[in-house]
Amino acid sequence: MWASVQNAITQLVGTSVGSMSFWERILYLIGKYGPSYLEGAGNTLFIAIISTAIGCVIGLGVGIVQTIPVSKKDNVLKRFVVRFCQVLLRIYVEVFRGTPMMIQAVFIYYGAAQLFNIYMGTMFAAFFIVSINTGAYMAETVRGGILSVDPGQTEGAKAIGMTHVQTMMSVILPQTLRNIMPQIGNNLIINIKDTCVLSVISVVELFFVHKGVAGALYTYFESATITMAIYLTMTLVCAKLLRWWEKKMDGSDNYDLATTDTLAHTTGMYNYPGEGSPYDEKSKEYDQKRGAGHA
Repeated sequence: MWASVQNAITQLVGTSVGSMSFWERILYLIGKYGPSYLEGAGNTLFIAIISTAIGCVIGLGVGIVQTIPVSKKDNVLKRFVVRFCQVLLRIYVEVFRGTPMMIQAVFIYYGAAQLFNIYMGTMFAAFFIVSINTGAYMAETVRGGILSVDPGQTEGAKAIGMTHVQTMMSVILPQTLRNIMPQIGNNLIINIKDTCVLSVISVVELFFVHKGVAGALYTYFESATITMAIYLTMTLVCAKLLRWWEKKMDGSDNYDLATTDTLAHTTGMYNYPGEGSPYDEKSKEYDQKRGAGHA
């Protein structure tokens, strides 16, 4: 299949790269190295998606531990264990947020082999490095998301007898996950781009393919143009899918106001005011009516 495409492009632009125009060289590179670009893009997406998911799990665990409340009423052992874990996790977060991923890749991949005789495969090292790097960033995102939930909800949960674990699982975390969804999407897009640093440990991702193609034919600008277009396509598609997912999580604008109170008669369908309607809080007409009411 691809051989026929390559033959068609070769007949169209020829084989002498030096005599081709800019766009002809791009077509020639696509025809000759198209499968390599696609393989690199596939590896980039695979590493980014899986590592982001693992990093979110790591960040969720670290963020929860960092927000565990400790008081003087707790026993000494609990206070020591929680504080010790929080200090270790804080060091982990600061180290991986404060150093470049490229240095982390070199340090972990070659350091593990030299110091501990642990020889990791390049793909395993890629997943490991990007995951723990993402986990460090997500830990602070989760911690901020937990702290952003109104403290009154925690107090209300405790007032009805819920434990800390029950409060986190049933009250705090569902709201936190929705609040941090945009940041999860940002981390995915960042990881798609930042996987290019893994070329220093010979991971065959998109930038690694670009370097190979550019070095073989000295077509640095043309190969970079193709690579940039592929990166942009991947990030735009992911951004679009993530926005769609966020809207799905928001739910419908119509919901049932049901009540079990026999003295109240509010059961029915409630429709959120449409955008631009007189009752839309963002509309100018609503602001004018509200101002007139206060006057």
